Amino acid sequence: MQLRYSHPAPPTGLRALLLATLALLLLSACGMPLHRSVDNGADRTKVVEIAREMLGTPYRYGGESPRHGFDCSGLVQYAYQQAGLEIARTTGQQYRQVQAIPTRFLRPGDLVFFSTKYNRFVSHVGIYLGDNRFIHAPSSGKTVSVANLRDPYWRRHFASAGRL
Repeated sequence: MQLRYSHPAPPTGLRALLLATLALLLLSACGMPLHRSVDNGADRTKVVEIAREMLGTPYRYGGESPRHGFDCSGLVQYAYQQAGLEIARTTGQQYRQVQAIPTRFLRPGDLVFFSTKYNRFVSHVGIYLGDNRFIHAPSSGKTVSVANLRDPYWRRHFASAGRL
């Protein structure tokens, strides 16, 4: 008795497409970390410490320094840069730069975004402190302060959370 071995026919159609996609995903993930993050815990702690030092600094539209005041994204950029981390300047750019995360995974130093205007675009950003609190430069006539995500205003305008 002679055994014959025949090769199976190559996959076709949807099965071939799925196998090719899986192969590409596996090859592209080779050597890549499972979680990509620019900062570590020490950097995140430093971001929060620096932001806290800015409490009471006046709000200033376009402001990006303790001497001249801060707008919301200027405060974020300043705190991150002082901690040795690069982040974009505007709220929209920062929103596009971070990796979105569910709020249950928020850690101090992460960013929280809000849509405070009548459109759906993010227009405000703060630095998460923990315990549902965040630090931000709220608006003209106010100073850098701490707010709570559970506050009805912020809860209503919450858009997203992100990690650099």
